[in-house]
Amino acid sequence: MEPPVSVPLVRVADESLMPPGPWFNLGMIFGVVAMFGSIVLLTKTLLQTLAQMLSESPEGSNEQMLQVVVPGVNLPVSQLAYFFIAILISGVIHEFGHGVAAIREQVRFNGFGMFIFIIYPGAFVDLFTTHLQLISPVQQLRIFCAGVWHNFVLCVAALAFLLLLPLFLFPFYYTGAGALITEVVEDSPASGPRGLFVGDLVTWLEDCPVRSVDDWHACVREISHRAQAGYCVNAATLQDTRAGGRGYRRLDGTIECCSNNSLTDICFSYSNNLESRLYACLPARKTIEFSQTCHTNMDCQKDFVPSLCAVPSLENQTRLIRVKHQPQLDMLFVGYPLHLQYAVSLTNFVPRYGFLHFDLPVVIETFCKYLVSLSGALAVINAVPCFALDGQWMLHSLLEATLSSLILEKHNRELLGFFILLGGSALLASNVALGLWMVTAR
Repeated sequence: MEPPVSVPLVRVADESLMPPGPWFNLGMIFGVVAMFGSIVLLTKTLLQTLAQMLSESPEGSNEQMLQVVVPGVNLPVSQLAYFFIAILISGVIHEFGHGVAAIREQVRFNGFGMFIFIIYPGAFVDLFTTHLQLISPVQQLRIFCAGVWHNFVLCVAALAFLLLLPLFLFPFYYTGAGALITEVVEDSPASGPRGLFVGDLVTWLEDCPVRSVDDWHACVREISHRAQAGYCVNAATLQDTRAGGRGYRRLDGTIECCSNNSLTDICFSYSNNLESRLYACLPARKTIEFSQTCHTNMDCQKDFVPSLCAVPSLENQTRLIRVKHQPQLDMLFVGYPLHLQYAVSLTNFVPRYGFLHFDLPVVIETFCKYLVSLSGALAVINAVPCFALDGQWMLHSLLEATLSSLILEKHNRELLGFFILLGGSALLASNVALGLWMVTAR
């Protein structure tokens, strides 16, 4: 926010209608802290980006707090409306904070406006520079910090609303019963007549209970990193279908014993305590649909019928996953767990009444997440001591308020500020340039 030069007008004399001073004092403190915090955050982000570039691995990219957003690349086209509305609201609240703080400090402004920069919406306030020059550096700092302060408040408010959303929607939607499927990617491993359907409620992944979307993701990660679960199968059934010497070794070292390329049969490995490892080709659904999961033969000693723990013999990293999704029959998924994770979209909110659509909570959730991310990012970026950003004026006012008695020459204070701004600008530009390269070139 760079206030243009203009002619002065009469100051506001009535302070009774103005917001209380402590609000903007808190904003000033937050702005100063955010200015130093933004340097730390940008430095950490830059080091993470450089580490990813040197490792030639995309792992860890999602752990960065700040990421460059490019519509159509790492921002889904279907969510562009959320992005633009959220960034517009964040910009308006940012400039509203500057405007109200200026009135509080008796600085008048010409007006308020909005603009489009390339494709991104924004807002601005037009302040009287002469009035700014007449007030103290501390008063100036309150005005310049008000934008990032109001963005932070908006971010916290949106986050609080997001966390309390189950309470607000409780009369219409309930949570904690499972993860409701809102979308299934066409031709994905989860689609098909025996797959998942929109409106199904997922309650279990193997022996991992699913009560929310977070549980779903946690279960997928757990299944990905642990050994394949087995299933308790009748010992007589295993003996009758024993593969004997028909098994052959795949290229990755695993054993395949179903040589007919059946889409319904799977090779299982087991031990009968006499021989170390045996194999049997069994129909997957009939074998495991009503079987309990196990890891050793001891887990199958609960029934009177002798049973053994049979483990699907699959290629490395692939898993057989039984998905319980009401009201359909269990889905049997064979493949990479992450493919299952990316094949569906889910929500925690289950409608209490048939006329309610499950898209409403999804829309509210998604918008709140964008508002939290973009308003928070706007606060961080504008706090950076960088040319043409709020951080430039915040730094200038801070130096005048704190170093006037230590560095008597104003020229020296301005020179110090110039070098700090130069470093902050270089840090921000480096993050943007490398962030764009990571998103578009890799």
